Amino acid sequence: MASPIIESTISDIASVLFSGYKPVFCDINLRNFSFDIEKLKSVITEKTKAIFVTHVLGINALTEELLQICQERNILLIEDVCESHGTTFKGEKVGNYGFVSNFSFYFAHHMSTIEGGMVCTNDYEFYQVCRSLRSHGMLREMTDDDMKAKVISQNPDLNKDFIFIRPSHNFRSTEINAVIGLSQLKKLDTNNQHRIKNFNLFIDKIDKNKYITEIELEGQCNYAFIVVLKEASFEKRNLVEKTLSENGIEFRRGLSGGGNQLRQPYFKSNFEINYDDFKNMEHVHNFGWYIGNYPTLETEKIERLVKILNKI
Repeated sequence: MASPIIESTISDIASVLFSGYKPVFCDINLRNFSFDIEKLKSVITEKTKAIFVTHVLGINALTEELLQICQERNILLIEDVCESHGTTFKGEKVGNYGFVSNFSFYFAHHMSTIEGGMVCTNDYEFYQVCRSLRSHGMLREMTDDDMKAKVISQNPDLNKDFIFIRPSHNFRSTEINAVIGLSQLKKLDTNNQHRIKNFNLFIDKIDKNKYITEIELEGQCNYAFIVVLKEASFEKRNLVEKTLSENGIEFRRGLSGGGNQLRQPYFKSNFEINYDDFKNMEHVHNFGWYIGNYPTLETEKIERLVKILNKI
């Protein structure tokens, strides 16, 4: 069985499990919340087929070393860009580097179709398969006549309009979703510039002695403010949450996807894990939060948020 290596978000893990592959994990670093590169190299084996990298909360996760690992070992790179529309690496938007990348249009992200998302690839055959998979695996959704004709000729006993090449679900968008998304796409770049400015202001002013601020900001495009305590103190964690709640500030603990997915019931029921191997992930799970960053957010509110956090 092939062993993709992926990061810890429910959608990424579920896609690997549903495809019948075995996920392998490694700890993160606290600069871009992506792989600890040395630990990543230690878990790669001859069975590794893909590396599934997540650009967490608008922070670029790519490095030259990661791309080199994939190239030298002939490992597919899959980019999860769901939270990072507009984020760049070396001046080019992330999602352009992998064999395939996926974007989310969930209503809390940079742009929305209420629900839905997008898959991007330069591989023509994979593109055709994706067209089929978005519609229950139906062959007629493909646009390549030669590929369709081959499958039809192999299945003469079937109605050519109802041939299903693989088991799948219905992922087709609706016209209403598309209209909403296209209207927001026109404003995406402008809105993202406001988000970038907001996040830079937040990181510049937050107390560097109390919170982790050594975040790799080049190319960032964040829809949320990242708050991670330096001190592993549950007492201080509870005080942060109490203070934010008392001031009417919404937050989510654990950063993306509810924190360490390795602690979720669906995962623990299928895998055994040693949490000591994931110390940085555990720290973020217990002592990290994110708070919404939106284009029309006033500077005064950002400064008030920072003032509240710094007083704790």
